[in-house]
Amino acid sequence: MVDVEGVLAIIFLFGGGSVVAISFSPIGKAVADRLRHGKSPLPAPELDPAVFEELDHLRADLSEMQERLDFAERLLVKPVDAGKES
Repeated sequence: MVDVEGVLAIIFLFGGGSVVAISFSPIGKAVADRLRHGKSPLPAPELDPAVFEELDHLRADLSEMQERLDFAERLLVKPVDAGKES
């Protein structure tokens, strides 16, 4: 038969030791800080003008590529003159 008190003692010793070890770790300190002070709002991100410039550049490139694709599609669809001699 299994010794229930021995199993419980081992669980409490290792479990308690694990809880103490976690409480002194950076994760435990962060959890304790969160419990003490509650959820703090994140600061608003700073908007970088270089990101907007890059986005505008990418939009212009995409627009140019769409125009080229439309032109290539029109060339492929254009009927070939069968009566034209070279």
